[in-house]
Amino acid sequence: MKSLICLSILSLSIASSGMLKAQEYPSKPIHIVIPFAPGGGADVLMRPLSKKLNEILGQPIILDSKPGANGNIGAQFTSKANPDGYTLLVGNSSIPISVSLYRNLGYDPLKDLTMISLITMAPSTLVTNPSYPVKTVSDLIKLAKENPGKINYGSAGSGSTPHLGMEMLGLATGTKFTHIPYKGSGPAVTALLGGEVDVLITNTSTIMSQVQSKRLNPVAVTSLQRSPIMPNIPTISETVPNFEVKTWYGLFGPANLPKEIVNKLNAAIAEAIRSPEIKEQLIRSGYEPETTSPEGFNQLMKDDVVAWGKVVKASGVQID
Repeated sequence: MKSLICLSILSLSIASSGMLKAQEYPSKPIHIVIPFAPGGGADVLMRPLSKKLNEILGQPIILDSKPGANGNIGAQFTSKANPDGYTLLVGNSSIPISVSLYRNLGYDPLKDLTMISLITMAPSTLVTNPSYPVKTVSDLIKLAKENPGKINYGSAGSGSTPHLGMEMLGLATGTKFTHIPYKGSGPAVTALLGGEVDVLITNTSTIMSQVQSKRLNPVAVTSLQRSPIMPNIPTISETVPNFEVKTWYGLFGPANLPKEIVNKLNAAIAEAIRSPEIKEQLIRSGYEPETTSPEGFNQLMKDDVVAWGKVVKASGVQID
């Protein structure tokens, strides 16, 4: 009986300690890893959001750039961090893609990361340089069939959503494109502007300013519905039935992040996204703000691992 009482006291002590830590959290700056090159969608998203989170949490939010390997360098770094809530990660749908894409990934996203909250869906757009002789999806398909393998497309890196999005388009239309990977969506957009590549699927947020200034031509969006900020631009699915490429951004932490801290961060993200100035700014940048519970985000990850696994297998793309 005495040992049972001692065990109960110990359990209560551990639980109380965890609650106390959560109440004190955060007591110092929070580092959020951005695992992509500067100028990409994560940058556009986190610049306004980090300022709002600073207000809500009362501590500075420091954005740490750790690009490389389609976001996996930053993700792996975060997975090995101390699970105290001071090292977090903003990742996107390239994380579940990587599970089946890489033979030796070096970490297991479903086991080595804690899913905190979805932040936003990030619709993508198929864009070309205005001088390129493609104005519609039908134009692109026709040109690709007449010139198999001669149309170059850029991406944010091998295995990124833009890469597999173009592979999906090729599979769906019986066409072949040539992939040229870059170290992030920012450099890929720069390559398109400079005529190094012919076409690109990328986050709408990444190319909004170039579309508005008519430096890039938006051919079609990859969502099933037209974008509310570009209602005159058709969807790819209007030409290629049921074609859809979904991209999202979410907040992760290392595995074993205390539940109380996860819940506090989840609530902070939801509060930030609900604020009218952040919501309006994200929508204007091409995002669709959307949050989830930690459990909902975890289920999204699991579903995407399965769905993207099928695409990777069908495309035959594999990275060592």
